[in-house]
Amino acid sequence: MTALQPTLNAANIPGDRPQTTQTQDKAAPTVSSKTWLAVFGATLGAFMAVLNIQIVNASLADIQGAIGAGIDDGGWISTSYLIAEIVVIPLSGWLAQVFSVRIYLLTNAILFLALSVACAFAQDLPQMIVLRALQGFTGGVLIPMAFTLIITLLPKAKQPVGLALFALSATFAPAIGPTIGGYLTENWGWQYIFYVNLAPGALMIGMLWFSLEAKPMKLSLLREGDWAGIITMAIGPSLTMTPAKRKHGAPLPPQKSSHDRGKSY
Repeated sequence: MTALQPTLNAANIPGDRPQTTQTQDKAAPTVSSKTWLAVFGATLGAFMAVLNIQIVNASLADIQGAIGAGIDDGGWISTSYLIAEIVVIPLSGWLAQVFSVRIYLLTNAILFLALSVACAFAQDLPQMIVLRALQGFTGGVLIPMAFTLIITLLPKAKQPVGLALFALSATFAPAIGPTIGGYLTENWGWQYIFYVNLAPGALMIGMLWFSLEAKPMKLSLLREGDWAGIITMAIGPSLTMTPAKRKHGAPLPPQKSSHDRGKSY
């Protein structure tokens, strides 16, 4: 009993627990509002990039009728966007180092909105395919850069929160995309599925412009790039998805546009 008494007395010292709590509070990482603003802005960009795929797919029949594309050929409107995304996603980390995260992310965000509006003015299938491919190159940057900012800007204790936001955007966008695309197409016209990006896109650009720090570019890294690998990586997905698209795109039954469905009533 005598041997245990000092231990019990030491455990009951009133000043120990508050000091431990204060030490833990000091050790807890603090994240500035500017950092969270960058994370929210980048996550919103990833949400828009994924949402754009589902919105266009839901309105594909109306777009095909408006630009005079066939049932099989109209599938290239979505395929060109996906191929461009697949090509640019692995390059985003390296290009962000070359041009700096701020310049690279803001440039692609602005181009994504500009090309989105340009898609609404496409007059024929070749124009739409080219514009959608360019939009895919810019939209594909938004997805990995959101993940990069979460990992690099947030401390490890806060990274689960950022990753949860990223996962929410990646799952919520495909779920709500067809609903938004169908509603806009039926009530306003297929052009508005591209205009819908403007409001959240302006908010995204504003948040990123304010929160991301300017850093110098490292253009010398362009000389060290594996350009042969980049070219073959760009060609590979195109050759892989082209026969897959033709194989699975031919048997699809014809779809009626909203204009045709209105006539049937």
